[in-house]
Amino acid sequence: MEKRIIQFSPPDISQIEIDEVVDTLKSGWITTGPKTKLFEEKISEYCNTNKTVCVNSATAAMESLLRLFDIGPGDEVITSVYTYSASASVVLHCGAKVVLVDTKPGSFNIDPEAVEKAITEKTKVIIPVDIAGYPADYDEIFEIVERRKNLFSPKKGTYQEKLGRIMVLADAAHSFGSVYKGKKVGSVADFTSFSFHAVKNLTTAEGGALTWCTKDWAEDDALYKELMLIVLHGQNKDALAKMKAGAWRYDILFPGYKCNMTDIMAAIGLGQLKRYDEMLAKKKELVSYYEEALREISDKIELPVFKKEDTESCRHLYMIRLKNANEEERNKVIEKLAEAGIATNVHFQPLALFTAYKNLGFDIKNYPNAYEMYKNEISLPIHNFITKEDISYILKRIKYEE
Repeated sequence: MEKRIIQFSPPDISQIEIDEVVDTLKSGWITTGPKTKLFEEKISEYCNTNKTVCVNSATAAMESLLRLFDIGPGDEVITSVYTYSASASVVLHCGAKVVLVDTKPGSFNIDPEAVEKAITEKTKVIIPVDIAGYPADYDEIFEIVERRKNLFSPKKGTYQEKLGRIMVLADAAHSFGSVYKGKKVGSVADFTSFSFHAVKNLTTAEGGALTWCTKDWAEDDALYKELMLIVLHGQNKDALAKMKAGAWRYDILFPGYKCNMTDIMAAIGLGQLKRYDEMLAKKKELVSYYEEALREISDKIELPVFKKEDTESCRHLYMIRLKNANEEERNKVIEKLAEAGIATNVHFQPLALFTAYKNLGFDIKNYPNAYEMYKNEISLPIHNFITKEDISYILKRIKYEE
């Protein structure tokens, strides 16, 4: 069989995105400006949210929100051990304690029962993670938050106190376009962080966003303005506002950060949004090809689930598991696929396997469900340049056919 080269996740950039970027370059405005503001509006429209703040990464989105909520020393934030480091590192950046919990048995997503057991009077935030785009169990998590409301001990005069309970921040880095019980992800949790990194379904090269719906304890515009202060040096005017005639003077209200999104990045995102429904439809088609091809070895492979009733993944990743396989056997399959020109990945190594988290006292032995999901997982390529013939080729290599 002729060898093919199948990349894992090349960005899907069309002439539409190129034209948007060229338009931006010609406009004379390439940093945060009108296109970024328009992109924020379009994301809110798409996710059915009231407000969106665009930044340079999902990591920055999460950390900015934690800082808005005065998360710091003495506080605890619960998240899944089965995630990328960003979900936990933002907590550590703020000086708070990260509490890692296991996944549900047979699932890549966080276990609500484990979350409930981990809650203490110091718990201020829960960060569920939508692995591969499939939403976490948000209703269960909110029920837990209500049940444990009596333990909540907020810092006086902060948004923690105004909310009056543990905040739920969705790490939806994978799930832009996913639906949870009929609602678009972005409008489900208290706040939702999205990633637009180069490998995501919708990309701005780098980039991220934070969305939310109207709160009865805060004004949308006030939240937006305070977040914008955090992401741009604590400066009370952005570059667009300063450019107005006579409006050069500004103030620095506190030493903030520098993680704003540029108009060049937003231009790519605007182009992607114009095509996004079409792109998701293509993903769904590719999944059907995979299911058809892999069905004949279903005794050896566990296929991913993308839809249950009115909850549906955006199909960001195609994560299979090799039945009855250990890490070594899984790795041999990955090597075999690589030799055939097929790029794959593993999502994710549980955080307790990494040196940084081992040094914090985390031990993978305490997360048996997560390890069980990880040890035989392979993410197969699923992007808009894959063909039905490519998928057939991948199947043959998994079966060790020449």
